[in-house]
Amino acid sequence: MKKVVFSESAPKAIGPYSQAIKANGFLFISGQLPVFPATGEFAVGGIEGQTKQSLENLKAILVAESLSFDNVVKTTVFLKDMNDFVAMNNVYAKYFIKDCPARACIQVAKLPKDALVEIELVAVC
Repeated sequence: MKKVVFSESAPKAIGPYSQAIKANGFLFISGQLPVFPATGEFAVGGIEGQTKQSLENLKAILVAESLSFDNVVKTTVFLKDMNDFVAMNNVYAKYFIKDCPARACIQVAKLPKDALVEIELVAVC
C-alpha cells in the first residue's frame, strides 16, 4: 500500500510527481528545491541559504507525517558545483547532528530553475 503525502508548508510539485510517498514503513521525499513555498522564489544567501531552504522544505514534509530528521536513513544531495560542498555540508550538519543518515552527494550539470542545490531523502516511519 502506498499513500501520497502533501504539506502546504512545502513547495507544490511542479510536474507529474508527488512531494512524498509513504510505503511499507518508509517515507520517500522527492528532491526539494530551495524555494519558499508561499512565493516560489529562491532563498537568498548563495549555497548556504539555498541548502537551508531545501532542508526546511524537507522538514515540512517530515512534520506532516509526524516525523523528524531523526527518522531519516538516506539522503541524496545534488549540487550544481562541487566547490560548494564544504559550505553545503556546514549547513547540512546543523540538521543532522547524531546518527547521521547515509548520504550521496553528486555534482550535476543543471538543476531545475538553475538551483544551486536539491536534496531528497528517505525516512523510516
